[in-house]
Amino acid sequence: MNPSSFAQKFTGDAAIVDLMEDLGDALNVNPDLLFLGGGNPAHIPEFEARIGEHLKAICDQPAELHKLIGIYQSPQGNEAFIDALASYLQQRYQWPVTTANIAVANGSQSAFFILLNLLAAQGQICLPMMPEYLGYRDQGLGDNIFKGYRPRIELIGEHRFKYHIDFAALEITSDTAALCVSRPTNPSGNVVSDDEMRQLQAIARAHNIPLIVDCAYGFPFPGVVYQEAESFWDDNTILMLSLSKLGLPGVRTGIVVAPEAVIKKFVSANTIISLACGNLGPMLMNSLMAANELDSICETVIQPYYRAKQAYMLEQIDRHLAGLNYRVHESEGAFFVWIWFPDLPVSSEQLYQRMKEANVLIMAGEHFFFGMDENWDHAHQCIRLNFCQAPEVISDALQILAREVRALG
Repeated sequence: MNPSSFAQKFTGDAAIVDLMEDLGDALNVNPDLLFLGGGNPAHIPEFEARIGEHLKAICDQPAELHKLIGIYQSPQGNEAFIDALASYLQQRYQWPVTTANIAVANGSQSAFFILLNLLAAQGQICLPMMPEYLGYRDQGLGDNIFKGYRPRIELIGEHRFKYHIDFAALEITSDTAALCVSRPTNPSGNVVSDDEMRQLQAIARAHNIPLIVDCAYGFPFPGVVYQEAESFWDDNTILMLSLSKLGLPGVRTGIVVAPEAVIKKFVSANTIISLACGNLGPMLMNSLMAANELDSICETVIQPYYRAKQAYMLEQIDRHLAGLNYRVHESEGAFFVWIWFPDLPVSSEQLYQRMKEANVLIMAGEHFFFGMDENWDHAHQCIRLNFCQAPEVISDALQILAREVRALG
C-alpha cells in the first residue's frame, strides 16, 4: 500500500507520541518508574472527591444521566455549559463574551489541530518565544507551519534565569497567520508578562492577525500561576482552555473562546472530524459553576497543592544539584521546572536516555525548540521535570539526576 501524504505526516516519529507512550508506560505498565516526565496533573484526593460528589448527583437523576450517556451534543457543545461559561467570564473579567464566542472540543489537543490548520493555510504561525509546547509541533497538515524565535535570557542570581520575548527580533510579514503563546508556558513555567501580552495584542491587531493564548495551566481555571498576572481577551484574541490541568484529563474537554467568525469555522470543522463532543466534562463543569464551587476549588484546593509541590521541588533541586553548573527557570506557573545545564557535554536527549536506563523519566528539552532555522546549543542543554509526584519520588529522581550529570563530567 502506498501511504498517503496524511499517513506519511502522522504515522512517523513524533515527540508527542513518545511522550504519551512514556506516560502510559509509567502510569499503567511500570508504576515503579520514577516519573517526572509527561504532563499528567497530580492526583489530588480532595479534588477528586468533590468531583465524585457532582458526578454522583448527575447519575442519581435519570434525566441528567440520560443527557450524560444517551444523547449527542449540539455541534457547538453543551448549550447549558456554554451559557454558564459565558456568564462566568462576563462576571469575573467583564469581558464582552457571548455564547457565540465559545465552542467545546474533545480536548484542547484536537482543538489546536483544527485551529492551527484553519489558520496555517494563510501562512505560518509565529511562536514569539521558544521553547514552546511540543504538542503543537507535529499538528500541521502542511510542512513548516511554525516560525519560532529565540528568547532573551535574563540570568538571575547564581542558579536562576528567565526568558523574555525579544520583540526586536520578531518578523511579522504578510506570511504570518497568527501569533501563539502558552501562558503559563509549557515547558518552562514562564508567565509572559502583562506588558508583553499587551505588546503582542497590539502587534496582532496592527497586522490583522489573531493572538492565540493557550491557557491550559492558567486563568480562568485552574489558575496554577504563582504571581500576579492579568487575563487577556478581546475580539482579536483566541483563548484555548482545558479541563485536563484542572484535574480532569480523562474527560477530554477543550474549550475555545474566540471571535464569532472563528467559532463558526471551528465548529464546522470539528463537527466533520468529531461529529459531537463528549458530555461528561461540560456537565461536570456546569454542575461546579451552578454550585459556585469552581473558583473555590481552584483557590483553596488546587493552587495551594501545586504551590507546596513547587516549593519542595525547588528546595530539592538546590539540595541535590549543589556544586553543579545549573540554572532553573523562574517557576511562575504550571507544574514543571525547566533546568538548564550550560556545561552539559551530551544532548538533553542523551541525558533522557541515561535517566531512563536508571529508571527515571524526564523530558528532553530539545523537542520544545521547533520552527527555528538555526541550531542553538541552549536548546540541547535543558530538561523539563514534572513535580506532581510524591516527595520521595521527586527526591530519589533528583538524586539520580545529580549522579548522572556528575558522571558526565
